[in-house]
Amino acid sequence: METTLHRELKTLYAGKDARFEVAVDGFRIDVVSRGRLVEIQHGPLAAIRRKVERLLEGHRVLVVKPIVVHKRLVKQSAPGGRVTGARMSPKRGRLVDLFNELVHFGRVFPHPRLTLEVALVDVEEWRFPGHGRRHRWRMDDHQVEDQRLIKVREVHRLRTANDLRRLVPCSLAQPFHTGQLAESLGVPRWVAQRIAYCFRNMGVVRPVGKEGNAWMYEWLASGG
Repeated sequence: METTLHRELKTLYAGKDARFEVAVDGFRIDVVSRGRLVEIQHGPLAAIRRKVERLLEGHRVLVVKPIVVHKRLVKQSAPGGRVTGARMSPKRGRLVDLFNELVHFGRVFPHPRLTLEVALVDVEEWRFPGHGRRHRWRMDDHQVEDQRLIKVREVHRLRTANDLRRLVPCSLAQPFHTGQLAESLGVPRWVAQRIAYCFRNMGVVRPVGKEGNAWMYEWLASGG
């Protein structure tokens, strides 16, 4: 079922004479506007990797990836019921979260016909009691009825690997290892390792040896 958030983002990206939910090459496309296909992807980018690969064979494609910075949780008594409370979620999305997605999307991005836009958004999530549905690792006490857009904070447009490099606003002595990258960005080392993996595959950095067990990297003059 389409959320209000998805519908609102489609409207934001629809230009004049845009068409919605259009069949193209056997796929359903969120928006077709000015000859470009627009896909809004809340879930993992890996889920649409093959779809985007196929569409890029003959079309210009814009993939919009929203990252939720702030989420207001609205509790309801039942589906469509009265509001019983609201609070802010402690979870905060960050721009560097994109690299968790790109690990499995690197075969697609960058591409000369592909634009990737990262929208940092605030949303409301409307919930009702879920009666303890069991998942593999947890018990859910709610179900999500809808998500709604509060505001778009920032939009980052990416077309090349160097555009992606500019998302990492840090200065590092060269060569550097992922521990130093992690410290500079204020992220866990495993996140920095994913960033380095993406950059290495896209030709943004190259390995130049090891320091102990850690690979050392240096920036390349240009990439992708």
